[in-house]
Amino acid sequence: MDIAQYLAVIDRLCSRAFPAEHGGADADLSGPGYFVAGAAPGRQSAACDPAERARTAEDVHAWKEALAQRLSARWGEEDRWSLLTLGERMARGEEIPQPWAVLTELVDDVSLWRAEPPGRWIALGVADRDPADGIRLLITVTTTDPP
Repeated sequence: MDIAQYLAVIDRLCSRAFPAEHGGADADLSGPGYFVAGAAPGRQSAACDPAERARTAEDVHAWKEALAQRLSARWGEEDRWSLLTLGERMARGEEIPQPWAVLTELVDDVSLWRAEPPGRWIALGVADRDPADGIRLLITVTTTDPP
């Protein structure tokens, strides 16, 4: 996918109604008040060379930064938000709302914007934590404020 295609995904998700039930019809994960696109496992094999995985991670992070520049031009400077403390809160038994709970399991931090209009949060993160999973760029659109 190129930057224009990623922007088209974000625009589509910002304009769509959220589903009433949790599932994956309009994005890889979705539910009341959120979409997470790119959450399906990546194509990279878990058995790939660690150097190749590192290069892939670099490339995906570069795509995220390029997309973040375009989104910052639209909605102002991004907020960088660590999800590590949310993981700690979840480990202590605190209930974290979706999509933030699932993002906490997949990424360490996100770039975050409040899109006005339509009054939705846009978060970009790179899921590269699990070596058994492929590396992927996650696009989240939600009405749920970050906890």
